[in-house]
Amino acid sequence: MSTTFQDDKPVTSSLLIMGYEVVIGFETHAQLSTRSKIFSRAPTAFGAEPNTQACAVDLALPGTLPVMNKGAVERAIEFGLAVGSHIAERSVFARKNYFYPDLPKGYQISQFEIPVVQGGAVAFYLGDEKKSVRLVRAHLEEDAGKSLHEDFIGQTGIDLNRAGTPLLEIVTEPDMRSSAEAVAYAKELHKIVTWIGICDGNMQEGSFRCDANVSVRKPGAAFGTRREIKNLNSFKFMQQAIDFEIRWQIEELEDGRAIQQATVLFNPDTGETRAMRTKEDAADYRYFPDPDLPPLVIAREWVERVRREMTELPRVMAQRFMTDYGLSDYDAATLTQSREVAAYFEAAAQACGQAKLVGNWIMGEVSRRLNLAETDISACPITPAQLAQLVGRIQDGTISNNAARQVLDVLWSEPHSTVDAVIEAKGLKQMNDTGALEKMIDAVLAANPKNVAEFRAGNAKALNALVGQIMKGSQGKANPQQVNALLLQKLA
Repeated sequence: MSTTFQDDKPVTSSLLIMGYEVVIGFETHAQLSTRSKIFSRAPTAFGAEPNTQACAVDLALPGTLPVMNKGAVERAIEFGLAVGSHIAERSVFARKNYFYPDLPKGYQISQFEIPVVQGGAVAFYLGDEKKSVRLVRAHLEEDAGKSLHEDFIGQTGIDLNRAGTPLLEIVTEPDMRSSAEAVAYAKELHKIVTWIGICDGNMQEGSFRCDANVSVRKPGAAFGTRREIKNLNSFKFMQQAIDFEIRWQIEELEDGRAIQQATVLFNPDTGETRAMRTKEDAADYRYFPDPDLPPLVIAREWVERVRREMTELPRVMAQRFMTDYGLSDYDAATLTQSREVAAYFEAAAQACGQAKLVGNWIMGEVSRRLNLAETDISACPITPAQLAQLVGRIQDGTISNNAARQVLDVLWSEPHSTVDAVIEAKGLKQMNDTGALEKMIDAVLAANPKNVAEFRAGNAKALNALVGQIMKGSQGKANPQQVNALLLQKLA
């Protein structure tokens, strides 16, 4: 039975909720970016007609044998290196036995006792607080096919195009304590796998699927019984599902009912989770080593070659941004959220030499406009060179921050314009004539004796009122720093 909660505010804090601590672990399936399947040469392209990308191996026809895809192994090595894991010199494939209509063999080839990637951690920011989630493992396995219900009345169709698609299943320790922390972890993991190019990260197509194991407990107690929310395919639904599940479990316990271990699905239309089946344990799958596949042996030379050929990792780039550009840890992490944002920042920073100011504008005004347009930096109408020139005009005192925002507005809708042309056309140059500014300040002081007296009596807010009058008189063209300096000098 489902429960509807009146309080629909998201659970975003790691503080206790109604006296309970939340415990969350993740299992994420990342579809690897190989052109062929993990144990056959069948293609992996998305969107083909049903059953047109499944060969005899995928169909489990008698006499067929799996052959390991070297590219899938290499991508697993890349991931392990990216998160500081141990790459096992020897790992073993196992048969995971269960029956689904879209699982032709009656078992899935996976890894159990000895996975290829062991340990590691994913670090990220939750607000301005740095967090880290430990990884248990990441193992290679094949995907199942897909059951189709909507196109058949009273029947189910089977599409085996996905059968044998290579997956890397990434398993965490139960280290997360809120839905917000879980979503931040998932976003960071998504960034890593797409950054290094082992997965396209398309959640709508099922390339990046998350399962959240959620339980609650009283502080200091043993872990509670977990329920696994399957196939969360958007960050928004992920948070909604976890929040609902947290409240549902707490209400069950408060009403004296025990939580039953189960696999549940989230319905985004109702905002509720519902039990699909009881949750299997490892013993239910009857794992045993696959006799058709020898142990996977990875030479240290292979690992080192992959390490040398990998792109600069986000955490390495963030450290370089701190060293080379003097950014804070938080700013460097924010500007390396994607390779595109990092490249945009670095191009603009190098063009004007004002890295901190460039970073502030990207994280502030540029990001705000991109969010409003529901797009990303790749579609930004302003080039890094234009942003660098805009920042340069702020730095040399040509325009104020307020005027710069007006320039940005024009460039956003007229990207072929130049910064200097917009400044001239709109008359946005700051007033830098000290003599004219002094006359304006004298006039404001003479017209506002009350504010002058209040400031001299120790009321610092009175200064703001005087600055406001001067800026208004200059139509916003006076340099605020220059105004403050001259004003304080005259009031001394």
